[in-house]
Amino acid sequence: MTIRWNAYWRLMRFDKPIGTLLLLWPTWWALLLAGDGRPTVKNVLIFTAGVVIMRAAGCVMNDIADRDFDPHVERTRCRPLAAGELTLAQALRLFSVLLLLAFGLVLMTNALTIKLAFVGAALAASYPFFKRVTHLPQVVLGIAFGWGIPMAFAAEQGALAPIAWWFLAINTVWSVIYDTLYAMVDREDDLSIGIKSTAILFGTYDVAITGVLMVIMLGMLSAAGASLGLGWPWFAGVGMAALLFLRQWLMVRGRDRDACFRAFLNNNWVGFFLFLGLALHYIVAA
Repeated sequence: MTIRWNAYWRLMRFDKPIGTLLLLWPTWWALLLAGDGRPTVKNVLIFTAGVVIMRAAGCVMNDIADRDFDPHVERTRCRPLAAGELTLAQALRLFSVLLLLAFGLVLMTNALTIKLAFVGAALAASYPFFKRVTHLPQVVLGIAFGWGIPMAFAAEQGALAPIAWWFLAINTVWSVIYDTLYAMVDREDDLSIGIKSTAILFGTYDVAITGVLMVIMLGMLSAAGASLGLGWPWFAGVGMAALLFLRQWLMVRGRDRDACFRAFLNNNWVGFFLFLGLALHYIVAA
């Protein structure tokens, strides 16, 4: 029984919290922005719990979709479904339970947020299959990972301000950046089994294009700050993100697998410093 619970834990990727953090940072950005620095405690708790649950659900569906591919990839062959520790039926039941828990949370918000939640659930369930048909699954991932942004605005304001969509676009660019770095780790395995990714699409231009996307994201963040009248802490956060991006770019120039994975993990700090800059802006402005 202990082994079974451990398998469920790993299937939901609770042993690897980086994905949860990459989902939490943009959601927390949105809550701060939508709440003018003071989001309701209720919404902070609902969205934090919702991110944890939906990230787990997304991981379960990803492993369901990839159950025939994961055994052939070095990094994923020990995942519970790939290794035969859990059955497909058990994984599907877990996915259903997680969706019900998330829906129970969103019912505590408002009608607009509930409507948006159905889109979020569809994105979480369908994203893993896009890597079969397009080299741009990272774009879909970005929308799925950032869907908490418009939902946070809907919950806090009962409406969708234009800046919500701008930050969703920022998060989509960011997701393409860090998930391309992630996909560079598995590129050879993905090519051999027919999985598509931006790392494969960009080819020998992967490092250059990723660098361009980093510059674009920094420009979008700066434009958002200027449009919203955010103060120096925000731009200090953007500056820290720029330094971290430079470090990542230098790390991956040799395309070493371990270096690419470390660069991917480093994006947690990008999200953290942007959140810190935004939070400090509201503290200083108070």
